[in-house]
Amino acid sequence: MAIGPRLDLRQSQSLVMTPQLQQAIRLLALSNIEIEAFISDELERNPLLELGGAEPGGEPAASGVDADYDAPAPLASDSTAAGADELIGAGLGESDRPLDIDIGGEVFHHDSVNDSPERVAGEASTGLDSGLSMNDIAMSGSVGEGNAWEDTLEYGLTLREHLHAQVGLVLGGHLLFIGRHLVELIDENGYLRGDLLQVSHQLGVPLAEVETALAAVQTLEPTGVGARDLAECLALQAKEADRYDPCMARLIDNLDLLARGALPQLKRLCRVDDEDLADMIAELRQYDPKPGSRFGGETIETVVPDLFVIEREVGWAIEINSATLPRLLVNRAYAVSLNGGRHDAKSKAWLNECMAEANWLLKALDQRQRTIIKVASEIVKQQDGFFRKGVTHLKPLTLRSVADAIEMHESTVSRVTSHKYLSCARGLFELKYFFTSAIQATDGGDAVSASAVKSHIKSLIDEEDGKNILSDDQLVDLLKARGFDIARRTVAKYREALGLGSSVQRRRQKKLQGAR
Repeated sequence: MAIGPRLDLRQSQSLVMTPQLQQAIRLLALSNIEIEAFISDELERNPLLELGGAEPGGEPAASGVDADYDAPAPLASDSTAAGADELIGAGLGESDRPLDIDIGGEVFHHDSVNDSPERVAGEASTGLDSGLSMNDIAMSGSVGEGNAWEDTLEYGLTLREHLHAQVGLVLGGHLLFIGRHLVELIDENGYLRGDLLQVSHQLGVPLAEVETALAAVQTLEPTGVGARDLAECLALQAKEADRYDPCMARLIDNLDLLARGALPQLKRLCRVDDEDLADMIAELRQYDPKPGSRFGGETIETVVPDLFVIEREVGWAIEINSATLPRLLVNRAYAVSLNGGRHDAKSKAWLNECMAEANWLLKALDQRQRTIIKVASEIVKQQDGFFRKGVTHLKPLTLRSVADAIEMHESTVSRVTSHKYLSCARGLFELKYFFTSAIQATDGGDAVSASAVKSHIKSLIDEEDGKNILSDDQLVDLLKARGFDIARRTVAKYREALGLGSSVQRRRQKKLQGAR
């Protein structure tokens, strides 16, 4: 057989994800705030897009969606576009599984009561209508012009800025230079993170001058700043309060004994009686172990809910937070005026591309709204007990169970529940919060969620007194009496996740509290 180059023609079929579908998947995983930033970028890039309110005389917006909301059936697939489940079945969705949407769909509807023309007009004239708004419940008023969500951010003076403003009042000359260098080595909690000898070598100054500068920095507000460890921080505050006597000094030097609850040994070391030791411990409890934490180092951002849930007479109302989701329109009049001019083929192709991208973006955002409402409605439906009675009635729930109920892929549900928050009468919760593992019941009944078990463990520990501290084995027995079949190691894991110490640690804590 001769070996040589040749040309072969082969025909094959493959399923690929279009760029539009890939971008739709990314849009679904974004929160409302991130969508707002994305839309701002698109407005700058595409001249045919613009922000706008409801059009006069338009179709009234739909009201909130009840818990028994029957979401629209998936739109028929385009004959030239592969469906998401087909892509997954072909093994092309493992790295970034597709979204169950149809970009070619033409169905539009309003997902928010705030989208109605009547409501927009009413807010413009009277501020708010007489009806109950879920925006009012979660945010105490809608966030509109002049009251943007950025206005809710808190800006504070950083610790270093506060210290730099003071250090010039207590130091001068080259000591001021050393002092400012030391301030830069202080962390957000107020502790000096640096070796004085190393600072001396870096700055080329004697160690005694570095120690002098540090002593001056430690006199700044807040008291205790510039300390190198917890003992020095508490000692500085005790000196400021004029309570740093030899007994207090011995107590601060033996904080490890205090942490272990070795009160008899501390009484011998400090040479005090029970009353004096209790008074000293109470004094220490008044000091701040992290004096710098009261200053904000970074901007504190409030969590903005993406969904609102409110109970109605029948079912639940679920609404997208439209206050953080700007309305996007296609300026067709501008597009017509541009097409009417004299343009070369390249310019017309660019205009057609902008129009196609604008239309697709509107459809993708509308589909995103409907998908989020559909997933949230099923979550509220399955966790009805939590919304009515609290965390003890939270049921075990998985992404697959929700996906099967709404006939979508599990990856789609995962994207919908990522980085999105739900506001209800019980507070603000991430959508992932409602997905918990199952704990079997001892009587063979329905399984309960891990969050419900954690709630019972916390209530049992909160109810214990200093003379009857419950061990993990005792907690297991009490939980089994309440109908939870749970192992001891699971109890220990949940207790640690709640930030609760062991029985020995809690007994020491009760003992110290009794010594106050």
